[in-house]
Amino acid sequence: MKMELALYQALISINVPELKAHAVIEALESDMQTFLATKSDISTLRHQLVTDTAQVRSEISQTRSEIAHLDVKLTIRMGVMLSATIGILIAAMRFIH
Repeated sequence: MKMELALYQALISINVPELKAHAVIEALESDMQTFLATKSDISTLRHQLVTDTAQVRSEISQTRSEIAHLDVKLTIRMGVMLSATIGILIAAMRFIH
């Protein structure tokens, strides 16, 4: 409230009409309430970011676990395919001779 009074007195001292001074102060107050963040706003945002970060880390950990599982599964599948291919080649070589 002190700031509004000081601003009003400053505007009046430089011969700004009273109605315009009130309009400037109301516009400034409206913008300050709309566009500026309070300590409470920042604290709430910080808490939300901490929560979201923890959730993202959990999801990353889960994704890494799934990738490791798929890596093992792919390795086994490639081993089976390689064994089958070698078996077919050996059978083909015996068949040809």
